[in-house]
Amino acid sequence: MPRVKRGLMTHKRHKKVLEKAKGYWGGKRNLFKTAHEQMLKSGNYAYRDRRNRKRDFRRLWITRISAGCRAQGMQYCRFIAGLTQAGIQLDRKVMAEMAAQDPNSFNQLVALAASALKSGEATPAA
Repeated sequence: MPRVKRGLMTHKRHKKVLEKAKGYWGGKRNLFKTAHEQMLKSGNYAYRDRRNRKRDFRRLWITRISAGCRAQGMQYCRFIAGLTQAGIQLDRKVMAEMAAQDPNSFNQLVALAASALKSGEATPAA
């Protein structure tokens, strides 16, 4: 059976890992073992944080909407309940953008939510 020399494939694999590890600090950028370990950790962090980013943005949007509502004298939860009763379906990203960039139209939304709440309180819930 002929002898198989494996140096070429190992070199290619190491090179691929070290290319991905460019920019890491210290030995993590040029030692294969530590670079490979850090690359695996980095992949896990990236996977986790792609999901956490969605949570963070939703939290930011809710904070911006809440600030816009408070300026009009309404609580965030009452605002969302009023929009639901009025049948207005806008996502939080759009409402946060409106609260920051276009306060006049956001104030109209708050007014619509308030009027929907007042009309909803007059009729008893079934």
